[in-house]
Amino acid sequence: MTSDVEVIGPSDSVFEASKKMRDLDVGALPVCDGRRLLGMITDRDITIRATAEARDPNKTSVRDCMTPEIVYCFEDQNEDEAERIMGEKQIRRLPVLNRDKQLTGIVSLGDLATKTAEMQETGRTLREISEPAQAG
Repeated sequence: MTSDVEVIGPSDSVFEASKKMRDLDVGALPVCDGRRLLGMITDRDITIRATAEARDPNKTSVRDCMTPEIVYCFEDQNEDEAERIMGEKQIRRLPVLNRDKQLTGIVSLGDLATKTAEMQETGRTLREISEPAQAG
């Protein structure tokens, strides 16, 4: 888990978010109001919800492009549970919250690949994440 997580505010511009992603070499940022997680914004969110709609990146807020549905795990859950959630929800990054629902870190598929002794399990999770979503 990465515990020193960079975040972005909901009223910050998409330009600021994309610049921060570039500078940090990341594809997603937690959107927080203080330490409270409001959502996530990804490079894909910016592409689909801002660029493809020809929105001005300096005038479009993160709030307007972020994904508000938050999938997360708690810091006292083990790696297996985080891996299960990531596979089930088909996500590559999972915010980690304390029991007061404040952001304490983020776990990525890369974190699991380097920390988990069972590389085969991580491979299975990657396959699950990469499977096409089923309509439902």
